[in-house]
Amino acid sequence: LGKRYLQNSRYDETSALFEGYSSKLSFAEHLRGAAAQHADNVRQIRILQAELSKDVDIVYGMDSFAIAGELLGQDPDDDVPLVINSLSELVQSSVALMVGCAIGRWDIRYATGEQAAPELPNPFAPLPVCPPGQLQNAQGLPARPEDVPAAYPVRIPWDGILVDDPNHPLDIERRVREVIEIIWSGQEGSPTAEAIEHEACEILGVKSLRDYFRKPTGFFADHLKRYSKSRRQAPIYWPLATASGSYTLWIYYHRLTPDTLYKCLSDFVEPKIADLEKDIHRLRTMVASDEAGTRERKQLADAESLLTELREFHADLTHWAPRWKPNLNDGVLITASPLWKLFLLPKWQKTLKETWQKLEKGDYDWAHLAHTLWPDRVREKCKKDRSLAIAHDLEDLCEIQAPVPKKKAAKKAAKKKGEVVEQGELPQL
Repeated sequence: LGKRYLQNSRYDETSALFEGYSSKLSFAEHLRGAAAQHADNVRQIRILQAELSKDVDIVYGMDSFAIAGELLGQDPDDDVPLVINSLSELVQSSVALMVGCAIGRWDIRYATGEQAAPELPNPFAPLPVCPPGQLQNAQGLPARPEDVPAAYPVRIPWDGILVDDPNHPLDIERRVREVIEIIWSGQEGSPTAEAIEHEACEILGVKSLRDYFRKPTGFFADHLKRYSKSRRQAPIYWPLATASGSYTLWIYYHRLTPDTLYKCLSDFVEPKIADLEKDIHRLRTMVASDEAGTRERKQLADAESLLTELREFHADLTHWAPRWKPNLNDGVLITASPLWKLFLLPKWQKTLKETWQKLEKGDYDWAHLAHTLWPDRVREKCKKDRSLAIAHDLEDLCEIQAPVPKKKAAKKAAKKKGEVVEQGELPQL
């Protein structure tokens, strides 16, 4: 049973045992093979669970199936984790894997066959620090630039930023398309990257990968769902977008630094604004000289609209760049909450806004971000709250003395000594 669960985890990106692609199959073969393997694992898990439940029932003299049905109101077998419920979800996970390869999270060499897929560990073995499919160094830790060989096939943006901009070398659609080409190029009889992209988009119900990335209800909504469980929501690819979503920066959570927003401004937004201003000047000159047609006039209107949005976007990033000091120990919700206006998915924006309001009010003053934004308030609380002072390494401010541990052993020995004296015996020295 444990082995089947481990096999199922190979397809779950959020699992500590996720591998990604493990062989050089065509895209269609990958979809069919992964779906069949997953379905077989779920079926075998349910069979083994039923057998185990029967054995437990015999030992304890009860009917666990009836009890679970009464308490949960459902078939207990439904608790088996279904990573893949449809072909669409399988394509979603495949695109997520490609994004991970493009940004340097997953190791593409497992997909190309350059590295063999690791064997499944013992079900009772400690979980690895990194999933097997992650790009890592010789010590099994997340890779740094110096850990990746010069011949590695993917150009990794080590600052963790991609952009939705067809004219930029770090365009997310372009980088994902490169990953598709690396994985499937050169295979005999394999379709082109364009054909694979077309097939994936048809299954996803979108016109193009750009359309899938740009729509708030597309890639990010699927990603948020995959990285949400119970009340925990922890998406790691963040789309910071202009008001209409026509320009989006994709930020990789695990590479956040205090310089991330500065890099967004200097390497992406400001050059984009400069290029757009040049285009607008050229188009306005054409319109003024009656050399512009309908197409040029529409281009001018679109460019002016985007410029307005980009300036607002620039203002928001400029406001937060010196104030926002991300600390991954705070968690995704708190870390992302100051930027809630830049997320366009309504459900996620609402969640972040509520988190930000609680952070402002002081509900999360244990967070590093709270101390960064409101140091006086947090330091004042630390004087009366020792646990808060410890969280911020400010014990020297705390006016509450640390509790003195009770000496139970000494009290017990003294009590025993008294009992011995009462009985007329001399205690041993």
